[in-house]
Amino acid sequence: MGISASIHSKVKQARILLLGLDAAGKSTVLYKFKFKEPFTTIPTVGFNVETIQTEKHLQLTIWDVGGQEKLRSFWCYYFENTDGLVYVVDSTNKQTLDESRRQFQFILQNELVKNVPVVILANKQDLPGALNADEITRKFNMKKYCCDRDWYVQPCCAITGQGLAEAFNKVTEFMKRSKDEAIRFSKQSVTLKTSRKV
Repeated sequence: MGISASIHSKVKQARILLLGLDAAGKSTVLYKFKFKEPFTTIPTVGFNVETIQTEKHLQLTIWDVGGQEKLRSFWCYYFENTDGLVYVVDSTNKQTLDESRRQFQFILQNELVKNVPVVILANKQDLPGALNADEITRKFNMKKYCCDRDWYVQPCCAITGQGLAEAFNKVTEFMKRSKDEAIRFSKQSVTLKTSRKV
């Protein structure tokens, strides 16, 4: 299904997958963005789902899936019908960055998320030693692994909310672009069918 294009509803729906290793700050990102207030979170066992209206005609359903090692093998069960991926990275933890990159690249290899737009959140920018957007871009080899899709790296701090609006504005932009392309493809398909009948 993916982005809904129902003629009965003017509000389009997009399914966003929020992934990352445990303690990267995924749930804090989600609830800070939704409620704009400090929110105490605990490690996610399973998933959290929230719906957020980012624009008048676009609603994001965000699936925040637990990132503990034993849960990562279940991530693939959430890939189907995904319209966008937001991947949260603890940009201060040098010990987990390589594992985070491996998991990210593993996700991108799955056919169910082929061409799906990606936003990486370089979280915990309020802490000393945090890698900036350029450093995360290089570390995750974005130009190579995301050459087949729209992508963006946004530095952020989930606790203060810094960078979250910009990140989800980019998600919204990608979703609108995907929707426009889907509509254009649909119109081309109708034109081809019509011309074949003639």
